[in-house]
Amino acid sequence: MSFFKYIKAIGTGPKSNRDLTFEESKEAIEIILEKDCESEQAAAFLMLLRVKLESNDELKGSFEALNKHIKRVELPESVELGFAYDGKTNQPYLFPLYGKILQEFFEKNSEIKPFDLVVSGDFLQPSKKGVTVKDVATACNLESNTHFFDRVNFCKKLSDLTSLREKLYMRTVFNTVEKLLNPANSKYAITSSFHKPYVRKYLDIFASSYDNMLVVKGNEGTVEVFNDFKYWTEVEGEIQERLLRLADFGINYTKEYENITLEECLEVINNPSDEILKLVKLNLAILLFTANRVESIETAYSMLGEC
Repeated sequence: MSFFKYIKAIGTGPKSNRDLTFEESKEAIEIILEKDCESEQAAAFLMLLRVKLESNDELKGSFEALNKHIKRVELPESVELGFAYDGKTNQPYLFPLYGKILQEFFEKNSEIKPFDLVVSGDFLQPSKKGVTVKDVATACNLESNTHFFDRVNFCKKLSDLTSLREKLYMRTVFNTVEKLLNPANSKYAITSSFHKPYVRKYLDIFASSYDNMLVVKGNEGTVEVFNDFKYWTEVEGEIQERLLRLADFGINYTKEYENITLEECLEVINNPSDEILKLVKLNLAILLFTANRVESIETAYSMLGEC
């Protein structure tokens, strides 16, 4: 009966539903992570919470429950790239190409403090069936400044819910809060949002964990951009939005895949075209800006042109 009270709170109908408090949400997610309720109850709760639409307190409570189970290492001078866990279907991953160019950049600009890159991955999560960060990261030889963290190791209790999430085959609260679990205690982070209302949610959930955080409208809800894009930062409590166009950087990339395969991703990484390399440098410029190393993305891109 103890867990049923959470299902009842969010699933008795429009007139009786209510948002859970921070503590209630934290406790409910903790029960699910510990598997102290029936799997059917966990599935019902996750589905109803999603249909209701999660409040900020519910999201923050869920995130706090996960925090307890994360095994972290210390790599503070790093940028965490908050990829979604449902994979990509229409563009390759670029992050395996970042490390070498970033190393060259810091060698040529010795006055700028270097930083590392952090990505994390797991088994494919619903609701899309794409190529995952884990697929690519484990198939590539990443540079020494690019660190892949497998969630099987750093947050096993969430990874162990994969089969339950597969049976639901829908997005849940985990899709939102799992993007930035900060396994390396990074000072800087970037994540993605399709819709501006979620920018505020992401900043409320994650921003206090970092010295600086940026939200970008990237490809397929990831942190990598392949076309014109918006990005958001918070300055003195106000969210500021900017739109940047590829043409302003001299980039003319138009290719799009249909259900890209891992093999196609690796081919792009192993044999990048000139336009792909321009995109890599643009994405690195965004990361340099995120890490407070430059005044603007435009400045960083100009500097990277020499690498």
